[in-house]
Amino acid sequence: MNEVESIIMVKSLSWITVILLMTLIFYFSHQPVTISNDLSTGITEHIIETVEIIAPIEDVNIDTINHIVRKNAHFFIYFLLGIFLLNALKKSGINGYQSGGLALFFCMTYAVSDEVHQLFVTGRGAQVGDVLIDSTGAALGII
Repeated sequence: MNEVESIIMVKSLSWITVILLMTLIFYFSHQPVTISNDLSTGITEHIIETVEIIAPIEDVNIDTINHIVRKNAHFFIYFLLGIFLLNALKKSGINGYQSGGLALFFCMTYAVSDEVHQLFVTGRGAQVGDVLIDSTGAALGII
């Protein structure tokens, strides 16, 4: 493989990573509320069980912790999207503040479109707060 082919492969893989992560976000957002809540509740229960091994806690409100887990999932997945998108833009030759600005704009636009998409999913709705959490995660990933 020559140098040009190697550069093209690296650039392609960086964009494929972005597309796969966006597909994962779409997949999670397309789940009806019952399925989405069952998934996050299962993760929350596992986290609580793990924490209780180290430090037993009393009076755990699973709904509160589940809410925190869900919001952290928003933050973290957009944190990764910001990192991967910035990388793809840089691999495509867009550097400096321009790449950061474009990455943030794109992540914020995707966050808004994701919330609009949820308006059409059973039991789901659009949350301005989620767009803010998503955008903050993306911004910190880009930084």
